[in-house]
Amino acid sequence: MKQIRVGVIGLGSRGKGNLKTILTIDDVAVTAVCDIYEDRCRQGCSIVEEKGQPTPFSSTAYQDILCREDVDVIAVFSSWESHIRIAVDAMKAGKIVGLEVGGAETVEECWELVDTYEATGTPIMLLENCCYGKNEMLVRNMVRDGLFGEIVHCHGAYAHDLRGEVSTGKENRHYRLNHYLHRNCENYPTHELGPIAKILDINRGNRMTRLVSFSSKAAGLKQYINDRKDTFENKELIGKDFMQGDIVSTTIACAGGETITLTLDTTLPRSYSREFTVRGTKGMYEENTNSVFLDGEKESFDTAKHYKEVIDNARSYEEKYLPDIWKNITEEQKKKGHGGMDYFEFVAFFDAIRHHKPMPIDVYDAAAWMSITALSARSIAGGNIPVEIPDFTRGKWKDRERLDV
Repeated sequence: MKQIRVGVIGLGSRGKGNLKTILTIDDVAVTAVCDIYEDRCRQGCSIVEEKGQPTPFSSTAYQDILCREDVDVIAVFSSWESHIRIAVDAMKAGKIVGLEVGGAETVEECWELVDTYEATGTPIMLLENCCYGKNEMLVRNMVRDGLFGEIVHCHGAYAHDLRGEVSTGKENRHYRLNHYLHRNCENYPTHELGPIAKILDINRGNRMTRLVSFSSKAAGLKQYINDRKDTFENKELIGKDFMQGDIVSTTIACAGGETITLTLDTTLPRSYSREFTVRGTKGMYEENTNSVFLDGEKESFDTAKHYKEVIDNARSYEEKYLPDIWKNITEEQKKKGHGGMDYFEFVAFFDAIRHHKPMPIDVYDAAAWMSITALSARSIAGGNIPVEIPDFTRGKWKDRERLDV
């Protein structure tokens, strides 16, 4: 198709940001926008108009977008509880789907996502932008070149102080608040898990088999609100108990013998990090110090001096291992969402559509990664019991070939 026509569903903060990025992609037109709030629909229309495109069709009902003949692709940026349902309905309507990240509420809806794809053949991509992050892509190439030897363990975190965002959910119409009040789980696993799954060839020669999750008590949000009670707008939350634990730790076993640990850390004071860490028989990478340790570099790795020497030394590997898209990134591209990785994600998505290529992050990845939320909730509720992770590929993981991303 010469021009790809997109309907955007969900125009909160993330949706509007993604809309702006989509509008910078060549030969892509946004022909419809949707949100349950009319003012957000108007904002979406204005963003499209400001980019010089015609005013898009607008509706507060997503079904109105799915039946339009001038929409080829549905970009789903709605709430966690609605985005899989919308994606399923879009595939049934024959619309290609770009699905924003988040956790699944049930394993059953993950199966519905897979079953619908297999029944319709409609392409779908999980829009996990961190798979296109600079450090993540650099380390992926280092792993594939064998620099770290046989990979044994990976770790990642969604470590992001969201107390302000969550606690003002009512005022800002943000769905996270309801989840933190009523659920306890690894609620946002894919930022850390996505790049790790690509490194470990999950669903393409390897798969995740079971997990165990632990949760700390929930004290951070209650303290945060109490400390601001004199000026806090939503008085209903003062003294309110939240279900979501402040720190959730999940350990995942893989068929290849590797382990993965994930940490959710969003309701205590801290700086941002994804704690991306890769451990192998010949070395490791650690995001927090952007450092590479290789076996044989020093007689011992346990000295403070050597630790300081390798801080930020991953930069020295960029010439050989950094993908060209990051070597050649422009200042303008850096402004297109999270330093440029949002832009690269959408370029890959639309390129796959235009050239009829497999989606870089496909329905099986989406189901497996998003299922961690529902499975972690089950593990925590059961007293930290081990929980089996379904094989959403139905055995095809053994023979599926690795993709570039």
